[in-house]
Amino acid sequence: MNQTNASLAETFYATMREKNIGALEKYVHPNIELITPLGQQQGKAAYLEALKNFTAFFDKLTIRTKFAERDQALIVIDLECPAPIGKLPTASLMTFQDGLISRIEIFHDTAPFHKVKNDILA
Repeated sequence: MNQTNASLAETFYATMREKNIGALEKYVHPNIELITPLGQQQGKAAYLEALKNFTAFFDKLTIRTKFAERDQALIVIDLECPAPIGKLPTASLMTFQDGLISRIEIFHDTAPFHKVKNDILA
């Protein structure tokens, strides 16, 4: 296991839990790519804006476990979000380049978001 990348992933998400966008910026590669079930972002400015919106969305972030191999780390978290989302188990596959996060691919169930969409349209 690549302890450096596992530690970086854990530190990044621990800082995210504190919702400190300024502190998170130093971990992000200029050409970061974000892939989620709900959309994609490319570049540091776009990612940081998405991150700012995301951190305003959840109430609590709990790190469950982390793994790393070569230039990647996988971290599993639980997000506590306002109703009707509730608890959202999430996995984040992170790729590192030059000690910075260059790619994040998020995996989570999108079904709770359909409820939000339906509530908005009702």
